[in-house]
Amino acid sequence: MFAFLAIRKYFCNEMKQGTILIVDDNRNILASVKMLLEDTFERIVTMANPNGIPARLRDDKPDVVLLDMNFQGGTNNGNEGLYWLRLIKKARPQAQVVLFTAYADIELAVTGIKEGAADFVVKPFDNAKLLSTLTDAYKKNHCNKNAAHREEGCMYWGKSPQMQALRAMVEKVAATDANILITGENGTGKEVLTNEIHRMSLRSGGRLMPVDMGAISETLFESELFGHVKGAFTDAKADCPGKFELAEGGTLFLDEIGNLSYSLQAKLLTALQRRSIVRVGGTGQIPIDVRLICATNRDLRQMVARGEFREDLLYRINTIHLHLPPLRERTDEIPELAGMFLSRYAAMYNKPEMVFSPAAGQKMKSLPWYGNIRELQHAVEKAVILGEGNVITENDISGDPAPKARPSEEPQTIDEMERRLIERTMGENGGNMSAVAQKLGVTRQTLYNKIKKYGL
Repeated sequence: MFAFLAIRKYFCNEMKQGTILIVDDNRNILASVKMLLEDTFERIVTMANPNGIPARLRDDKPDVVLLDMNFQGGTNNGNEGLYWLRLIKKARPQAQVVLFTAYADIELAVTGIKEGAADFVVKPFDNAKLLSTLTDAYKKNHCNKNAAHREEGCMYWGKSPQMQALRAMVEKVAATDANILITGENGTGKEVLTNEIHRMSLRSGGRLMPVDMGAISETLFESELFGHVKGAFTDAKADCPGKFELAEGGTLFLDEIGNLSYSLQAKLLTALQRRSIVRVGGTGQIPIDVRLICATNRDLRQMVARGEFREDLLYRINTIHLHLPPLRERTDEIPELAGMFLSRYAAMYNKPEMVFSPAAGQKMKSLPWYGNIRELQHAVEKAVILGEGNVITENDISGDPAPKARPSEEPQTIDEMERRLIERTMGENGGNMSAVAQKLGVTRQTLYNKIKKYGL
């Protein structure tokens, strides 16, 4: 029972979504599968008699159907399942059908997939495998409902040589546990790519736990990632797991890894090297089993050269490097992306007949889109909202004509200058405090006071 609940925990999303119809003449299976899925699907409909399928398709509009292949006693050829599969795909083509059978018949599986089934599960079933299969089927339905959803929830690969090469690389490495570093400008879809890698991985049954490293303060870093025990600090009223533990068996996504301070990089590196963490206020080592994916829009090798990023940490997180090219390097994909966004926002704002004029299409291909896919998306949404009539003209399309001014990375205060100097010198000298103090021209005690002051 504990293992069953643990598997359910991995598939429990923050929000349940979608409707699933389960059709099986074994009521015990209906009950157990329903219990397994209750934290994953918003609505679960079960039925033991397939004759009610047409009514359920009409009234419940399921996103996914888990369909038994045999209903009459003594038959196991799967013909009933194939009959109902064809009916479902005819009546509700967008529904993803997963076939359910007690007989591992490969030919039957191939036949079912050729008839439109999304996948095939053999009884007796593995809980994690069943959950993974049904979750993937729902995601496929969700993405197919509207191609415009691809940029938000499903990866848009396009047809450019760069993106096709990237896709080939992802297909090779996704099933491994290799740590991955994703680089690319803001708005290119690094988080979407992470979702795709996790979905394709052997860890898809576990959680994908995202962490925005740029949004975590230094004082909360250890508690957020490693967790804390009751009484570790004033508001620690109970034991609390960190992101590493919550991602156990799944994927930990560290976004904006380049924003992590030098001192915190060392703590992260220690956890990765030891494959274990210690909760704040605790003493016991807790083993961790996660696949690490990091992302950044910064040049980490330049940061290493400037003493701002640990070289050993870079090697640790950079087993595989994937780079998302900017949109201005794949302009032939702009019309299709813009069309996806137009479909989405025209439906959202009740303007379903809107189209782009040829001049608008040319303008979109000529703009540099320094904000990449995200900027294009916002430009199309704005054009739909403000556009008059059914045609979006070139005057309705606006983009940033010059690169966005990046916030200065130069220190703004004397304290910040001092803090960065100490941090960089510590990195250059491998943490040798005597050498750091000597190079900075201060005593060791003064150096320790400064380290304490700046939380280094």
